[in-house]
Amino acid sequence: VQLQASGGGLVQAGGSLRLSCATSGPTFSRNAVGWFRQAPGKERELVAAMKWNGASTKYTDSVKGRFTISRDSARNTVYLQMNGLKPEDTAVYFCAARTRGNTPISSMLGEERTYDLWGQGTLVTVSS
Repeated sequence: VQLQASGGGLVQAGGSLRLSCATSGPTFSRNAVGWFRQAPGKERELVAAMKWNGASTKYTDSVKGRFTISRDSARNTVYLQMNGLKPEDTAVYFCAARTRGNTPISSMLGEERTYDLWGQGTLVTVSS
C-alpha cells in the first residue's frame, strides 16, 4: 500500500495548484489524512489535516483562507487546493494517512506521529 502525491509544479505568486494524494495497492481504511511540507533548510510542518469522516479539519495559520483540504471517499483520494500561492509556500509537500488505531482527537491532527503512512512528496515552487 502506497500513497502517491502529485500535482506539484512551478507557479507564479498568486496562482493556484491542486495536489492529489492517491492510493495504490489494496484498499485500506484510514481515519485521518494530512498534508505536510518541508522547505529547504527547514523542518517538516503541518499544512492541513482532516479526519476522514470530515468531522474536523486543521490548518496551519499561514495557509488559512487560501488552502483547502478535501477527500473523495469513492476514489480514496485526498486533495489540497492551494490558492493565492506565495513564494514562502515553496516546499516539498507530503501526504500522510493514519491507517491504524482510533480516529485521533482534533488536537493530534497536526502531529506527524499521528500518521503511519507517508507519500513520497511533490515539489511546489512559487516564483515571485
